[in-house]
Amino acid sequence: MVYPEEPFWVLPTVTGFYEDRDYRVNVVEALQEFWQMKQSRGADLKNGALVIYESIPSNSQPYVCFVTLPGGSCFGSFQNCPTKAEARRSSAKIALMNSVFNEHPSRRISDEFILKAVQDARASFKTTLQGNEGTESGIEAFRFMLEANKGRTMLEFQELMTVFQLLHWNGSLKAMRERQCSRQEVVAHYSNRSLDDEMRAQMSLDWIAREHDSPGVIRRELLLAERELETSRMAGRELRFPKEKKDILMIAHNQLGGSNLNSASIDHL
Repeated sequence: MVYPEEPFWVLPTVTGFYEDRDYRVNVVEALQEFWQMKQSRGADLKNGALVIYESIPSNSQPYVCFVTLPGGSCFGSFQNCPTKAEARRSSAKIALMNSVFNEHPSRRISDEFILKAVQDARASFKTTLQGNEGTESGIEAFRFMLEANKGRTMLEFQELMTVFQLLHWNGSLKAMRERQCSRQEVVAHYSNRSLDDEMRAQMSLDWIAREHDSPGVIRRELLLAERELETSRMAGRELRFPKEKKDILMIAHNQLGGSNLNSASIDHL
């Protein structure tokens, strides 16, 4: 899609969202108002309707901004932005487009949706650290979790899905399976947990332990995560999983006293 220049963007019609047939709106304000409207209409938003922006520290352009939506989905500025304000607007544009699209019935978790999501999960985890047995166990847990959340939309479900993607990537699902934890127990436990600093710190400890066993693994994984995040951001994709991977690995990297890594170093991977 081609987006008009800031600060206005022409949006698809959403019943009850506009007044006086004025479809040209400030995207930052519109994004916040959209989620407040959803909450007022009964959407289950356990952390409220607040939209959270995160600007990446930089002294020069292009500037980058991420926005996290209620429910956990994350999007980033997808253009080369000359100012921090433009980066914020760029991230709001793509987030608002996805928020509106999320209202389509095809975005609700159904049997057909689950079948496609499981197929995609198998394809995306072909190169994980786990073997085939661990991968299949994680995917089956993912299927169970989707089935337990039928009827919800993907943006409303994103944080829980990201938690389980991270548990699989981190090796935690495999470890829980080896301790004979049932899928029902795992889903019930993590369905009531937020993806917060405590969970990130716990996962970073696993990577610190891996670094002791295999020196250099954190740096390699961090560079891959940065590359995935940058590629996905510029393509306008949902970013929560790659962004959380990078954040967790960065915590582990810093705790080990490692030198700073930046996106420029990716070219040398």
